[in-house]
Amino acid sequence: MLHIKFLKLKNHYVRIFMSVLFLAMFISNSAFCGQVITDEARQWAKQALAQEHTIQQTDGKKTIAVLNFENKTGMAELNPLQKGLAFMLITDLSTVRDLHVVERVKMQALMEEMGLGQSGLVESGDTPETGRLLGAKWIVGGDILALAQAPLYIHSSLLDVPDEQVLGQPTAEGILDNFFEIEKTLLFNIIDLLKVELTQEERIRLERPLSLNTKALLDLFKAIDASDEGNYEQAEQYYKSAIKKDAQLTTAEANLMELQSLDFASTRANESLQLLQAVRDQTSLTDTTVPGLTTKRNLIPEGNRIPITLDVPVPAL
Repeated sequence: MLHIKFLKLKNHYVRIFMSVLFLAMFISNSAFCGQVITDEARQWAKQALAQEHTIQQTDGKKTIAVLNFENKTGMAELNPLQKGLAFMLITDLSTVRDLHVVERVKMQALMEEMGLGQSGLVESGDTPETGRLLGAKWIVGGDILALAQAPLYIHSSLLDVPDEQVLGQPTAEGILDNFFEIEKTLLFNIIDLLKVELTQEERIRLERPLSLNTKALLDLFKAIDASDEGNYEQAEQYYKSAIKKDAQLTTAEANLMELQSLDFASTRANESLQLLQAVRDQTSLTDTTVPGLTTKRNLIPEGNRIPITLDVPVPAL
């Protein structure tokens, strides 16, 4: 009996440590990049728009921005997929060595500042401008549809920003219960259009689903949306619900820890925050566990917060 309790306790701390390790990969010298849209992110968006006429497009980087998708099914219960699908694509694309991915919070802050909300930006004339503001060579986004032959159909467009040309329109279809399969199909279609050569290790990693539990994913997506709206208590509850439905959903745990570390959550996991503080302070925990952890940000097991360096005269976050 004691042995069973010990194993449960051990697994609990292992999950905590893995979440801290996951979150630590997004830590910079001053602060870590997460899913909370901070005042700094909104200030960056304001300054970017104020200087938009002085920004020059950079075409030397393989940088991609993933926009929110638009739910055109007429079913409000599918609204969480709008940001959720973008979140999953960013998570996966960020693990590809040859790609740079724009942070979701920067994209979201800019969309809000431009007053675009959930609109299908790829189809509008604002897309090239947005790409330049984000320092992106490519932008991808699209629509969520419901067709007679496919309960859930994703139609997207991949835009080359400097040339202002659509490179292709990758699609994917399936049922909601297998949403992770729909995302993976769309992901590899996008990668094929980008002509990115994947290593075997990258391909295996990309094939791993964020979660097989669609209900857990939906709670994760709702949490992200609630956080964007500034409703952090609701976001906390959705994150906890996602973790309860899938204990292996480390993304939800890391995002919850971010809320806790920013004092936006109503409760704290003290042992988690102590570990996080040790990582942030680059104490012996970092040195003995994974040397140089904070500098190894090109290959991430799971996550979507690889920062992008903008070659424009706009202060970085």
